[in-house]
Amino acid sequence: MSAFDYEQDFTNVNFREHPELYRVGKGEQGVLLVEPYKSEILPHWRFKTPEIARESADAIYQMFLDYQAQGDFVGMDMARKYLQMGFTRARRYANHKSGRKYDADGQELPRVEDPIKAESAQIFYARYQQAKDDPEYQRLKREHQQKYG
Repeated sequence: MSAFDYEQDFTNVNFREHPELYRVGKGEQGVLLVEPYKSEILPHWRFKTPEIARESADAIYQMFLDYQAQGDFVGMDMARKYLQMGFTRARRYANHKSGRKYDADGQELPRVEDPIKAESAQIFYARYQQAKDDPEYQRLKREHQQKYG
């Protein structure tokens, strides 16, 4: 797997028009950089309460399916990344009310479980797993990585 290329001109590259420039990378890499997907998906990304998280995760998963119907792997992967980020960020807030994991000295702050954010995290996690394990997504991901790295 090729590493995510942070040296690209994210301000001027339209990755829908140039999918050959897109690299999957690891986890959520590039989630806030790759356009036009960031502008399309980010406005739907919320996790404050389980109700908001469910609406958000469902909307982003529907976008994943819409990108899939268009044969747009980059869009699918970006939607998958936003679902993953919904899980990881909600989980961080579930563990740390401020969202900060470490203090100024680099010591991990004590964990205080927030059951509301934990539920939001689970909602995103379920949709993330659906996207990640989707057979068509897996096929297109393999093809994209074989073709472009």
